Amino acid sequence: MATMSSLARRWYVLIVMCVVYAISIADRYVVSTVLDPIRHEFQLSDSQIALLTGAPLALFYVTFGIPLSWLADRSNRRNILSASLVVWSAMSALCGLSRAWPTFMLARIGVGVGEAGGTPSASSIICDYFPAGRRPMALAVFALGSPLGAWLGADLAGLVASHYGWRAAFFVLGLPGVGIGLLVWATIREPVRGCLDETADAATPSLWATLRFMVSQKASFHVMTGGALSAFWGWGLMYFTATYLQRAYGLGVDGVGAVLGPIHLVAGSVATLVTAWALSRPIFTDPRRVAWLLAGVTAVCTVPSFVAYFTHSLPLATAMLWLFIPAIYFYIGPAMGLVQNLAPARMRAMFMAVSLVSANVLNLIVAPWIVGWMSDQFAGPHGADAASLRLALLILAPTGLWAAFHYWRAAKTIVEDQKRAIGYA
Repeated sequence: MATMSSLARRWYVLIVMCVVYAISIADRYVVSTVLDPIRHEFQLSDSQIALLTGAPLALFYVTFGIPLSWLADRSNRRNILSASLVVWSAMSALCGLSRAWPTFMLARIGVGVGEAGGTPSASSIICDYFPAGRRPMALAVFALGSPLGAWLGADLAGLVASHYGWRAAFFVLGLPGVGIGLLVWATIREPVRGCLDETADAATPSLWATLRFMVSQKASFHVMTGGALSAFWGWGLMYFTATYLQRAYGLGVDGVGAVLGPIHLVAGSVATLVTAWALSRPIFTDPRRVAWLLAGVTAVCTVPSFVAYFTHSLPLATAMLWLFIPAIYFYIGPAMGLVQNLAPARMRAMFMAVSLVSANVLNLIVAPWIVGWMSDQFAGPHGADAASLRLALLILAPTGLWAAFHYWRAAKTIVEDQKRAIGYA
């Protein structure tokens, strides 16, 4: 086995990977901030704008996610990550050049193709810089990119869009990623695969062998399902939250950014950092406790996620969002860490890809379309409004309890499954 990298090198890699993840989330989240201006310009309904902005990215993320992750388990992950980042950042900027919905859809497809090679490669690289007991903590730090990216996509994008139009927001968030992609290629070293595991397979498994092993790991099924449902619940609600606040309380895109941006930045970052600190404690080297933590926090935070859309008071809704929004970041790092420790070294990118594909299908296709469709149905012939969207969001909110059940269920077999994957219980 290879010698562990220096502390400075490991943390440099982790910080750069966190920045990459932030860019990914920002390029994804900016659409939610400017959803209503895009809908009005292209003259679409709620269900149509949900399909236009979410489905192309998610479908091509799914289409390319599995083959790119298969490649990442067999070749240089650093190069795949760098190229993917350049592609999705450039295509995100091209969204701002769209003058009609077909060209916007093509650009979103490009974003999906690029992002398919991002997180699986990045998380797999991190796992070869940090040992098994530190991976949930390291991936929780990696997940800090999520609230940072969402803040950029909400606050910065809202400010830019209010002054220069929605297209400028895509330029500001997309173009810097090209430079970061080149930085990854120039400064990150590809680590030896599996160098920090107790057991590491020298042979590269086939796709079918990987999928068979994945299915045999009961805990991985429940952790992946819990993560996918957390995305369905939390990010599904957030997809229309900016639009809802604009309709219900008469806020502009900059006003919505001012409400949501600080929550993403402050509450999301604090929740992620506190989670990373907690997971660095010896008590959480037991993966069952990580699963129980995921279940408990997700279940508790389901309550404010319902109240936020039930109330007609902006101050109360804002207070509930301060309690709910941190939960959509809290689960990312721990769930990623559990998934990666349930996979042998040469299967990690594929495990992560399947997990992310499930999550992105639910939060970018299923949840937005269901919410948009219900909003259109509740509105009737006069068109979707705040009341119809509120009802749709209230129906989605309780699904957080469904995610919590799967985290709780994973704890039953996770010790044995983790030992079988990496030889570390």
